[in-house]
Amino acid sequence: MHIFASISVLALLIFFHEAGHFLAATIQGIKVSGFSIGFGPAIIEKEFKGVTYSLRALPLGGFVSFPDDEKNSDVSKDDPNLLSNRPISQRLFVISAGVIANLLIAWIVLCGQATFIGLPNQTNPGVLIIDVQQKQAAALSGLTAGDQIISINGINLGTGQEAVESMVKKIQKSPDTTLSIEKSSNGITEIVKLTPTEYLGNGKIGAQLQVNFDGSMVSAKSFSEVFNYTNSKFSNLLIKTIEGYKSLFTNFSSTSKQLSGPVKIVELGAQLSDQGASGLILFAALISINLAVLNSLPLPLLDGGQFTLIIIEALRGRPIPEKIQLWFMQSGFVLLVGLSIVLIIRDTAQLEIFKQFANR
Repeated sequence: MHIFASISVLALLIFFHEAGHFLAATIQGIKVSGFSIGFGPAIIEKEFKGVTYSLRALPLGGFVSFPDDEKNSDVSKDDPNLLSNRPISQRLFVISAGVIANLLIAWIVLCGQATFIGLPNQTNPGVLIIDVQQKQAAALSGLTAGDQIISINGINLGTGQEAVESMVKKIQKSPDTTLSIEKSSNGITEIVKLTPTEYLGNGKIGAQLQVNFDGSMVSAKSFSEVFNYTNSKFSNLLIKTIEGYKSLFTNFSSTSKQLSGPVKIVELGAQLSDQGASGLILFAALISINLAVLNSLPLPLLDGGQFTLIIIEALRGRPIPEKIQLWFMQSGFVLLVGLSIVLIIRDTAQLEIFKQFANR
């Protein structure tokens, strides 16, 4: 059930992203020819009011198509309602709308949680580990997802987000230094030795940390508390996500090991679902923000790549040649599918069930 819930959330977020593009186009009177979730051959396809809606075989994203992109379209190339014939500002709005939709959805679900469910009870001591990377310091020390870190070198971490920040600071200040970690797992407490590795002058352990949350909630005392919690949580997730993608470019050889494919994302969603509705909401907000930041990158096939092409067109004063645009997008498709296949194979091989099978 947890796996199904995480897949459903991921599919909904992709839907909202594409719906952002679709609505931005239709409210401006721009003609749309297709709305698809996934890539590849269509499994389900239905035409309604000139738009073909489809669910496709490879659930790795989605797209909104326009008559401009179709060679056999019945729409005249001079039609003022074609996307390519609209002003630069309108086209940029259509391209940006998916990112805007994902950021808005992330903020709304966090606000909805705080308003109708309550605020996470952050009185539990320590920090929760929700994921570890193979062959990194955390994994080598024996730490696993679900472990609760109570203290470092005998000093309690405290509670809430302050505990997470305290642990991060301690790790960053301790490259190649052995730390004594008190962890609790399934009610059993023990001490393990952890030696952060050096990364750009700071220590790192290859683990994803979260406030030690047991699923219980407390009611917000006022709307200002709801508003402050929502903005704080949203900005924290957004900043951490941007920093993560930034490090991917500044130190690819090290950070590339942290890339997650669809299998790893679903596994993470299932783990957070164990914490109840609040964990699933956190997963939705985290993935929605990740989709927004990822699609903002100026890479082929992503919204950021198309946004960049339009900006270049505006600077040149004329469109980029179609052959160059086609090559740019096709190369992006090959890159995206190839990377997704590699990540799916790697992440599937790292699933616990496959590890157990390999060790037989």
